[in-house]
Amino acid sequence: MLVQLNRGDRNVVFAPNSTAVPLSGSDRQRTDAVVVVLGQTGRVAALATHLPAGWSVRFEGSADAVRAGEIVLMSGACAEAVGAARALVSGRTRIVALVDADAGAEVVTAVLAAGADACVRGGQPAVLASHLVACRRRQLAERWCNVSRG
Repeated sequence: MLVQLNRGDRNVVFAPNSTAVPLSGSDRQRTDAVVVVLGQTGRVAALATHLPAGWSVRFEGSADAVRAGEIVLMSGACAEAVGAARALVSGRTRIVALVDADAGAEVVTAVLAAGADACVRGGQPAVLASHLVACRRRQLAERWCNVSRG
C-alpha cells in the first residue's frame, strides 16, 4: 500500500520512487580530502598514488598550516609530536601516526594516548592509504551524527 502511494509518473533521481540510474560518480566518496604530511617525507613518497582519485597530499613543516577537517599524517611520529599537533589542530582534524614497523606496543600506546586517532606500523603505501580512507569515512560519519547538536 505504501509503495503505491509513493509512486508517481515523474521519475526523480534519489527520490523514494526513483528507478533511474544514479548520476555518474554519485556513488563515490567525496573527493575533497586533503592529507597533510608532517615529519619524514621520504617514508610516504608513494602515498599519493594509492589514495582515491581527487585526494591531495601536502607536505608541511608544522601543524600550524593544517586546516580544520584535513587529515594529518605524522610520519615518524612520537608521543610528544602528536600531543603538540593535537593541541594546535581542530577537533575535526584526524591525526594518523606512522611509526616504525618494529615499534613496540608502548610506542603505539603512547601516540594514541597523546591524541592520535589511528596508529599505523610500517609504511606500505597501500596499507597506509586504506587507513587514511577509513579515517575519512569516520570523519564524515561523525559530522552527520553531530548534525542535530548544531
